[in-house]
Amino acid sequence: MTTYHLRRIRVTLLLTLAALIALAPATPARAATLSMRGADVSSLQRSLDLGAKYYNASGTAADPLDILTGAGVNYTRLRIWNNPASGYNNKAKVLAYARTVKAKGLGLMIDFHYSDTWADPGKQFKPAAWASHGIAQLQTDVYNYTYDICTSLKAQGTTPDSVQIGNEINVGMLWNDGKVINNDFTNLSLLLKAGYNATKACNSGTQVIIHTADADSLANARWFYDGIRAKGVPWDITALSYYCMWHGSLSTLSSVITDARTRYGKPVIVAETAYPFTANNADSEPNAINGSAPCSGYPATWAGQASNFTAVQNTARGAGAIGVFYWEPTWYAIQGNGWDPANINGTGDQWDNMATFNWTGGVNPNLRWTP
Repeated sequence: MTTYHLRRIRVTLLLTLAALIALAPATPARAATLSMRGADVSSLQRSLDLGAKYYNASGTAADPLDILTGAGVNYTRLRIWNNPASGYNNKAKVLAYARTVKAKGLGLMIDFHYSDTWADPGKQFKPAAWASHGIAQLQTDVYNYTYDICTSLKAQGTTPDSVQIGNEINVGMLWNDGKVINNDFTNLSLLLKAGYNATKACNSGTQVIIHTADADSLANARWFYDGIRAKGVPWDITALSYYCMWHGSLSTLSSVITDARTRYGKPVIVAETAYPFTANNADSEPNAINGSAPCSGYPATWAGQASNFTAVQNTARGAGAIGVFYWEPTWYAIQGNGWDPANINGTGDQWDNMATFNWTGGVNPNLRWTP
């Protein structure tokens, strides 16, 4: 057989194979599984200490973690503040509650705010003990504090499965030293590396999460994560906050998740989301979110809350995310569990209409975390 005939046969086979491929039905992209189905229960310890009761869908009093687990939760998130005036969400309280959640077989994420109070995109206050420290000392502070918390958890048999190095650090943390100014990520990168290195020195298997509230903007997400990547910051999981009333459409959320997952080659989670079940207010503290339907198509009802959470999960899953966390589902209005750690008894609950339990502790029977 001549070379010419061999070439003809090969071309024919290739054309036949191409035709068969073209005729074959397309295989749809398989959605990710939400392996991290989480609840941030950072306020729960205080609520229980004050005597809060929680009831399952049958109206029977039960452990709130058991109720959440029954609804599909397999992971918890606990914030930690350095030295909060309330005496809650500090090292001692987090260590104690870590034992509780681990005993339930739940995953554990520690959310480092590196502050004595709330840290979010609009405020990143240094803890008082670090107030006068410059960037060189702050690197040591972050390393030592992160390592201490992680190794203390590890020593009691509750090694964290993941940690957040900062909370919603859209423009940096530990301001002003760690703030991103004029697109300069240098100082922030030094702090993030310190937190990463401390975590891995404690336990190499603990996943390091870097969390922003940039689910509303592909440009902002790229600006931040491109910025830290260019400075050589390592991390394991990219995390976003998504609240539809603040961060816009689910289609934008999908685009940001997909882009972050493919652009940085790391798993993505939605570390925070929530939706109101009522437009009413349980106490004298104004609600963070108001209105009978803060987002179009989702009334502030039990059904609307559940539908919104399902939509967020479906969007995240479809875009390839591996986890979704509901923020503070158990924080219904309990006198003495106010939002301000400096005045926990004198302030109320801004989240009482956003919890997944009503004002007498009854759970939303419609809301589920699904793989």
